[in-house]
Amino acid sequence: MTRAERFSVAALGVLVVGLALHNAAMAQLWEVGVRGNALDAVAAWKEAVLLVALVGAGFSVRRLPAVRAADALALVYAAVIVVYALLPGDWLDGGATVRGELLALRHHLLPVAGYALGRLVGEAWSSRRSLGNLVALTAVGLAIVGLLDLGLVSLQAWRESGVPGWYREQLGLDYEGLSGLPENWVFNTGDEENPLRRLVSTFLSPLASAYVFVVGLLYVLSRPFRWWWGLTALLLYVALLYTHTRAAFAALAVGLVVLALAQRRAAPAVLAVVSVAVGAAFLLAYPSIGPSTSYTPAELEWLRQNAQENPGVGAGAFDPDDASTASHWRNLRDGLREVWATPEGYGLGNAGVVAKRTGVEIRGGESTYVELGIDAGIAGLAAFVLWSLALLRGLWRREPWLVAAFAAVLLLGLQTDIIGVHWLAVTLWAAAGLALARPVEARAMGAGPVAASRGRRADPE
Repeated sequence: MTRAERFSVAALGVLVVGLALHNAAMAQLWEVGVRGNALDAVAAWKEAVLLVALVGAGFSVRRLPAVRAADALALVYAAVIVVYALLPGDWLDGGATVRGELLALRHHLLPVAGYALGRLVGEAWSSRRSLGNLVALTAVGLAIVGLLDLGLVSLQAWRESGVPGWYREQLGLDYEGLSGLPENWVFNTGDEENPLRRLVSTFLSPLASAYVFVVGLLYVLSRPFRWWWGLTALLLYVALLYTHTRAAFAALAVGLVVLALAQRRAAPAVLAVVSVAVGAAFLLAYPSIGPSTSYTPAELEWLRQNAQENPGVGAGAFDPDDASTASHWRNLRDGLREVWATPEGYGLGNAGVVAKRTGVEIRGGESTYVELGIDAGIAGLAAFVLWSLALLRGLWRREPWLVAAFAAVLLLGLQTDIIGVHWLAVTLWAAAGLALARPVEARAMGAGPVAASRGRRADPE
């Protein structure tokens, strides 16, 4: 392995760990006085590391990997995004700013960059399990930090930290319902005296933390059983429960079923059923066992007004009419209607968090697919979906855990902007690029993960 290859491999490891710590680190820097352009420059470390790693890998690679269907579709997707970035602003009906277009360009191309890095360093990455182990280790660290935070750090300490200011002044995300903290940090039971904390860890988000736990769990549960993997899975699952993220519970179950099919063994499917049962019981019990906190008078005033305007807050965990579920379905439905009505899209920077950060009308949001359709039209949405399907097909017999993780994350994309979680956009797509450098595993019917490694055959693609 050349020095440049070693650097690129190390850079990918730094990104896997560093992106998990990014939000907490940036909020801490804001608190100590690093703000404005200076903090923007520091926050660009991830793009700088990724770019240098890509350049280094590109120059040092001894031979380019064989082109696969997924590679071609990644290029098509990237080309569509770039074309939309270059279109004159008055050609479409969007109102994005130049900053918004640049932020959206980075947002949409980040998984392509991660995938390209994985493809280029695929032959230099010596151990096919090392990235999965690093993912599991990162998830364990997040779980420990998140659980300790729930037990030892009060919500008031977070209110007085740099997190609200970082969100509001640095990112332009003005959260009103929880003193500047994201409202989803708390599960609203409908009882003003008994709001409950949700695990956020270093991502400062219960959703992003939950998604990492899902990916980590699918890797751990794909491994041959050992007592240490069992303890790791238990820790990650407990942390996942405390994020109180129902979509992640469902995605884990789907991922486990896919894992069972890919590995041709029943254990993951059984665990999927157990996980659904335990998750349902936990959601029902959470109002009684969850870590309680309290609202400030100003927060209560805002919440009461919001409840009048948006009835349904505090409905049961499985009530389809509760405010959270109704909001997600409404946003998905309205967003897809908008995409259908305007198939050419509105141009980059008109959807989701990017539009909110830059102060323009939000044409659609939350769902990855809606945001792509709004920003890059049907062409961008179709290119991403086809690329995703090609990745699932290419990974099926190479990395079962990764197929399961991709299936789970793509399902989450219906509700959430998954590529807006930079850890997912880089780690998961880079792992896919790495895996495609491996030959297809020859597996006898019913063989588990140990037997599967005994034989290999050439890739038919």
